[in-house]
Order: sequence, then C-alpha cells, then structure tokens
Amino acid sequence: AYRDPEGRWFALTRRARVVYASKTRVAQNAITYEELADPKWKGKICIRSGQHAYNIALFASMIAHHGEEKTEKWLEGLKANLAQKPAGNDRAQVKGVYAGICDIAIGHTYYMAKMQTNEKKPEQKEWAKSVKILFPNTQGRGVHIDISGVVLAKYAPNRANGVKLMEFLSSDEAQRIYAEVNHEYPVKEGVAWSKLVKSWGSFKPDPVSLEKIAGLRKKASELVDKVRFNDGPGS
Repeated sequence: AYRDPEGRWFALTRRARVVYASKTRVAQNAITYEELADPKWKGKICIRSGQHAYNIALFASMIAHHGEEKTEKWLEGLKANLAQKPAGNDRAQVKGVYAGICDIAIGHTYYMAKMQTNEKKPEQKEWAKSVKILFPNTQGRGVHIDISGVVLAKYAPNRANGVKLMEFLSSDEAQRIYAEVNHEYPVKEGVAWSKLVKSWGSFKPDPVSLEKIAGLRKKASELVDKVRFNDGPGS
C-alpha cells in the first residue's frame, strides 16, 4: 500500500487523518468517518477546505470503499454538520474545538505534536490539551493514511547516490530518526514509534492502496464542487 507498483516512489513515514474531539463535550472514544454525516453532529464539526489535498485523499478513500453515489450523499451530510465554512489549516480546526466553535475537527496526527511542542506559540499547547484523538474506523477497515515519501527523479544527474540515499532512508535507523523528527509513524514494521506519537494510542491503518486513492482524486474533487462543500452549512 505504501509504494508505487512500478517502484517509482515509496513511503518513508505515515500520518493518519483523524478526529480531534473535545475532551469535555465528547464522551465517546470511538468514531467512524461514516458517522460524521450523522445529524447528531449538526453544527459541531470543523474542517479545512474540502479541496485541500489532505481532504481530497480522504474523500477519495471514501469513494474507494463506498462508490461515488454514497460518497456524494456522505459529503452532503458532512457539509450539513459543519459549524462554519471550511477555512484555515488543520491546527485552526483544533483551535475551533478549543474555542467552543465546534466539538470535533478533522486533521492529521502530526499536527498534534506540532501543537504539543510549540514553544514559539505556547497557546497552541492549550489547544492540544483540550482535545483527544479518535482514530476513525479502527475497529473496521482502518484509519485513512497519508504519507511522506521519496521519489527518484527520472533524469537525476547522480542516480547512484540518489539510490543510496533512498536505501538509507528505508533503513531501521533512518526510519526511527525521520519519524522522531516529523512526528509521524514509521512505515517499516518493528521500528519503534516516538514516545509522543505512542501516547496518542494505537490504530489499524486502512489497507487501500495509495495508487487507487490517487486515481480517484479527480472524482473526489468534482464531488466537493458538486455539493458546494466549501460554501459551508446551510448553502
């Protein structure tokens, strides 16, 4: 799932697209992506632009699992549950939970670490303290995964050295160091997660191939426009 079938690229680390839930207003400790369209969340969800690459990949994974028609209806339900028009980055959504604008937010895991360790903007530590991470569908098909990866340019002038670097980056040592620095999950089995990342809990990754998701990105983008997702709730 984490490498090109033709060997043109491979993943170095993984990041999960999760739900950040208010510790005080959300009692449940499990959730599914499908549930985000449930009317019980009306006016309670924050999310960045539906056209952002992170969300397009998630929506493409929904198409992979449910087909276009069901995903369109799901997007309409998710849109109806938004607390406001999609805006800002992933951290801004967590800030929305902290401020009481919404109860849950959609974001990548590594932003939790960026907030927890932010000395330049310590207020972000408070945002992080106000939420808990829920790994959607971890009891089912698994959590949607994005990657940080490496690719060798077709006309790379130093191909041999490039290959050596790629080989090193896939080693246990480099996997551990790289994952420690970017607060992501090593791709290689057996490589320990950083202490901070481990503190968020374990999860089951969705095994759908990134190649399949890439092939559905255009359709996902079209659906976002079709339901006017970025116009926000009530539009």
